[in-house]
Amino acid sequence: MDLDAVLDQLETGEQELVHKALMEYNKENSQCFFFNTEQREQRKFKKKKFRDWVPKSDSEYDFEYSEEQGVKLRQKLGEVVIKFLERDLQPSCQMACLETIRILSRDKYGLSPFTSRSAMQILAQYAGLDYFDEMEVPRIPDSESVVEALKGLCNIVYNSVEAQEVATELRLVCGLARRLKLYNETRSSHESKFFDLRLLFLLTALRVDVRRQLARELRGVSLLTDALESTLALKWSDIYEVVTDHLAPPLGKEETERVMEILKTLFNITFDISRREVDEEDAALYRHLAAILRHCLLRESDGEERTEEFHGHTVNLLVNLPLMCLDVLLTPKVDLGSVEYMGMNMDTVEVLLQFLDRRLDRGHKLRETLTPVLNLLTESSRVHRETRKFLRSKVLPPLRDVKNRPEVGNTLRNKLVRLMTHVDTDVKHCAAEFLFVLCKENVSRFVKYTGYGNAAGLLAARGLLAGGRGEGRYSEDEDTDTEEYREAKPNINPVTGRVEEKQPNPMDGMTDEQKEYEAMKLVSMFDKLSREQIIQPMGVTSDGRLEPLDEAAQKMLQQQESSDLETDSD
Repeated sequence: MDLDAVLDQLETGEQELVHKALMEYNKENSQCFFFNTEQREQRKFKKKKFRDWVPKSDSEYDFEYSEEQGVKLRQKLGEVVIKFLERDLQPSCQMACLETIRILSRDKYGLSPFTSRSAMQILAQYAGLDYFDEMEVPRIPDSESVVEALKGLCNIVYNSVEAQEVATELRLVCGLARRLKLYNETRSSHESKFFDLRLLFLLTALRVDVRRQLARELRGVSLLTDALESTLALKWSDIYEVVTDHLAPPLGKEETERVMEILKTLFNITFDISRREVDEEDAALYRHLAAILRHCLLRESDGEERTEEFHGHTVNLLVNLPLMCLDVLLTPKVDLGSVEYMGMNMDTVEVLLQFLDRRLDRGHKLRETLTPVLNLLTESSRVHRETRKFLRSKVLPPLRDVKNRPEVGNTLRNKLVRLMTHVDTDVKHCAAEFLFVLCKENVSRFVKYTGYGNAAGLLAARGLLAGGRGEGRYSEDEDTDTEEYREAKPNINPVTGRVEEKQPNPMDGMTDEQKEYEAMKLVSMFDKLSREQIIQPMGVTSDGRLEPLDEAAQKMLQQQESSDLETDSD
């Protein structure tokens, strides 16, 4: 059924005809998600690239014209349907209208009928989010029409900046927060709870003001933590220790979906916690949340990929929490089957290490997937001695292989050293920082495990090229060398970090004149590269930082002149 015919039926105003026409339209377009958005974007790119772009053929012109007409017809349909929802309709007709809006809202070019204040207010009413009285009890989404309205709102808010502004003005976040308070007390369907949470996530992801409002005014961390605890059906054995049954079946698909939406929203509203003071009450709340997140890391979901995604969102949120609150990751007592180290329960750290290893192997989108877990392990190692020593035993065990470069091989050390020269600066920095902390920020130990060539970037940034150690405070225990390392140490090349055969001197057999000629030739090449600004010769200052050689030479000249003046005056 074409759009003109649908519009004709809607103009009659008869519910039965409208219902029938919309049901047919919805059925035909149920799997239509983008309305040729990709082709439209390609044409937009062409027009940008070629200012005087014209269609190459009549068929291309006709296609563009028909697309524009199609958008106008869909906008017209949206206007009529949203207006129709203001009437007193039968539930079946309401449902058909809301389904149509959900389908139309997938096309970001046809959203104008739904982004006005009046349209958003109508959809908020159907979603049960339109109350403003503090004493009013929020309506619980217990019907399909409510879920359809929530789906439509999610699409509209995601695709339209104007809709995001209107949603903020209408204080939809307040309605969602009040409904969240009843999360534990209702038996609403999975879909209704999920799309409540999805809309809350979208609003906090796209609007900084909504994020702050939920976090501070509406005590969102506490609300969402309660919802998380309810979804996971937790039992507590101690104040900060969740009972984790390792033999329990994996977390169901629906529960996992809701948990991930909660974790994503919590991430949005806790992004600035580490940058501000945390009082005693908040610290207790974050410790409580950290204990739940520990449980999340020890649980599996239905399938490896979903478990990986579930754990990824858990790690992202853990990075936001104050470091002082992460001690609860180690506090549970050691049980049969637990990973024990120095009398501490290392189950969580072991899971994080396995998670890191899997993401290293995937090698895909390393900045997004790898830096959160690396940052978490690095900062935890800085503040928890037991965590650092356990990780060092796993990542940097005593050196035995001194024949291969540190970046060659399949151990965790090899994989992380390879990242130290990665093209992405964030990835490179995070990998180097993690290994540096495991070496207790000791330069000689760091170079020993990574090679000077790989370590130079971090050492230059820290002003440690001349040696020494970082600013971290660590115990003074000695680094134990293996017998293999002690025997090979005199022959290890510090730059490559491995034993190398002595290379023949290329100047053997040359006369003094030939040696001088080659030396001057090399100087001339460096001079040319420097003048053409292809390279910039650098030197190491007394404080261990890199400095351009010409600046260093200028300083030396000034010092010499100053010294000469003092001598002359004497």
